[in-house]
Amino acid sequence: MTALLDIKSLTIDIARDNGPARVVDGIDLTVAEGESLGVVGESGCGKSLTMLSLMGLLPNKIKATGGSAHFAGRDLLRLSPKELRKVRGAEIGFIFQDPMTSLNPVMRIGDQIVEALVYQKAMAKPAAMQRAGELLELVGIPSPRDRLMAYPHELSGGMRQRVMIAIGLAGNPRLLIADEPTTALDVTIQAQIVDLVRELKDRLKMSVVWITHDLALIAGLADRIAVLYAGTVVEDAPVDVIFDRPSHPYTRGLLASLPTLAGKAMDRLPSIGGTPPEPGRRPPGCPFAPRCSLAMPACNDALPKLAPVPGSDPRHRVACFVTTEKGAA
Repeated sequence: MTALLDIKSLTIDIARDNGPARVVDGIDLTVAEGESLGVVGESGCGKSLTMLSLMGLLPNKIKATGGSAHFAGRDLLRLSPKELRKVRGAEIGFIFQDPMTSLNPVMRIGDQIVEALVYQKAMAKPAAMQRAGELLELVGIPSPRDRLMAYPHELSGGMRQRVMIAIGLAGNPRLLIADEPTTALDVTIQAQIVDLVRELKDRLKMSVVWITHDLALIAGLADRIAVLYAGTVVEDAPVDVIFDRPSHPYTRGLLASLPTLAGKAMDRLPSIGGTPPEPGRRPPGCPFAPRCSLAMPACNDALPKLAPVPGSDPRHRVACFVTTEKGAA
């Protein structure tokens, strides 16, 4: 399949008084036309920063310092702020994690959607307001015309998240990035949002990047999963391969920590010992080596690169000396 988004060797640094600290180190990711990619990993592994860098939305003192991110033939990291504004929203939509910190509390819902339409599509306000109602209907909000006049605090959490999806879709983007949009929602509403995004992806022929730390949630949504750890991609494979034949010790640890129907109520779930390295204090070799029970001497000397897993799906890649020497489990 043709790559819509192709990220190569992306590095991101945070400025500190004692020198820059690297938080994303050489990430490689691709998203094909019409594909759903799940990006998973512990908090602080670089998931959100990677995607925010594409949009030019990194916080102050954090900067993309190397690599490339080609989207539809253009390197997003080399675009001017004016050029990037034309891409943001219009070609790449973004659903943020917490709608209450993303939506303006003193603006009506309709005005916030209209603002995006007027800027991205140069629509007249009456036509934009009509389209805003259509977008709310598209994302399953009941009585959409009435909701246009509501303020964010007058909507439930699930409805606010649907509004965020409507804003993300306003420009008819080719790529939609969803940054943990179900974190603050209950399980029933989470399932509704996942089903909604999946339905809209198929209907609108979009590519989707879903950022999450919840492997169980991503199982029914993604075509492929990239597992991040300490600012690097440690495993990348089709979703069924990740769940059936995980290769990286970190991926196996994440999957082992998921509750199962066969488990007893009092059973303790396995956990991965230790903590991820702090930015700027990563070990010289594999960043997971200090927590890995399978680590070899080579793991402490060099950073493993993503490579095909012997005996596995040809699309299955892992950054692990143990796996590439011994083959798929």
